[in-house]
Amino acid sequence: QGQLVESGGGFAQPGGSLRLSCSVSGFTLDDYAIGWFRQAPGKEREFVATIAWSRGDTSYADSVKGRFTISRDNTKRTVYLQMNSLKPEDTAVYYCAASTDRFYDGRSLSEYDTWGQGTQVTVSS
Repeated sequence: QGQLVESGGGFAQPGGSLRLSCSVSGFTLDDYAIGWFRQAPGKEREFVATIAWSRGDTSYADSVKGRFTISRDNTKRTVYLQMNSLKPEDTAVYYCAASTDRFYDGRSLSEYDTWGQGTQVTVSS
């Protein structure tokens, strides 16, 4: 059974940075996608970023493009989300997710089969 374990959440001031990690195990990742999603209180879970494991192709939500960077470390089997220029509206629980089947573009909730537990990110002065 595949498993995702998230870490790196916490507090940051506006304009600050955080780096989230998602350790993946139990998956053959070459042909799959890992995505980051977030959910704020009273809001729907929304797409943040995705990476195709094999080729490293990435895609970002418009709200984070230019500020967040998704990357992977093949040796550590870990996906990262580097979050720079943080804004209060980035406050949310952040989830990583893995596709275990073919995917279209990695931007939709329905493309993912396995989810991490979530990690809280709070941006406030």
